Amino acid sequence: MSKAFASQGDLQEKTISFTEVGEGLYAFTAEGDPNTGVIIGDESVMIVEAQATPRLARKVIDCVRSVTDKPISHLVLTHYHAVRVLGASAYGAREIIMSDVAAAMVEERGKEDWESEFGRFPRLFQGHEEIPGLTRPTTTFSDSMTVYLGKRRVEIMKLGRAHTAGDAVIWVPDQEVMFTGDIVEYHSACYCGDGHFNDWEETLANIAAFEPKAIAPGRGDALVGEEMVGKAIASTADFVRSTYKPVERVVARGGSLKEAWEAVRASCDPKFKDFAIYEHCLPFNVARAYDEARGIDTPRIWTAERDRQMWAELQG
Repeated sequence: MSKAFASQGDLQEKTISFTEVGEGLYAFTAEGDPNTGVIIGDESVMIVEAQATPRLARKVIDCVRSVTDKPISHLVLTHYHAVRVLGASAYGAREIIMSDVAAAMVEERGKEDWESEFGRFPRLFQGHEEIPGLTRPTTTFSDSMTVYLGKRRVEIMKLGRAHTAGDAVIWVPDQEVMFTGDIVEYHSACYCGDGHFNDWEETLANIAAFEPKAIAPGRGDALVGEEMVGKAIASTADFVRSTYKPVERVVARGGSLKEAWEAVRASCDPKFKDFAIYEHCLPFNVARAYDEARGIDTPRIWTAERDRQMWAELQG
């Protein structure tokens, strides 16, 4: 292969940042690695996204303990991907919350996704021996739910399909701050391998309608201030559109997956090639866009074997 598979060549540890995005609200970020959010209430703490392993989760906990000694009571998982959920056991939270659709996806494809992502992200899965098994929620919701951390109200809701069919966002109204998971990224490629391109921009518009003063995105720096929030939402929408529209045109004329790949490279490389995990995401994104443009609504399950075959066909 001409390029190292997925993120297998990305072995350098990233610099961690722990940024306050509102009073008692923090974003744990690491140069394009998966982010985690922290919401501190009167009595306890809610974590948003668990990280890939207990080892990485303990880095989040160390940051939390630098600002509060309150117990961690809730863990919210915005979707089911292995790099987001398999560190859950480290937090000892009494409640693990997912949307009902995300919970169903754990059962449908969680094992395959774990094996797939383990092969894609060797650095993130260092210490994987500690993972006790698939992360399953203790609590699910269909459309929305409210959690009170003492007096602090936290709204957890689905605003539409985007990165996956089960995406949730977390809104903290007293500070007008949102934790979006991978629906919004900042200077990082969107992973669209399980995505819904035709819904994504509307979901972004639903997020923008809240007029957040800050956002903790799925990857990339914390977005503080309405100007930065607006730029990140617009950039994410542009990435999704610039990926899907060329593929849609190729499919309309009966073109091949390889032709779709070449069309997306021409569209996206000039704007996004310096984004984090860009080369990693691109083949998975093109493959999913090609399926969606051909009318396949439910993303096909990625397996370690399918990953390698697709990579050889497109990135090889």
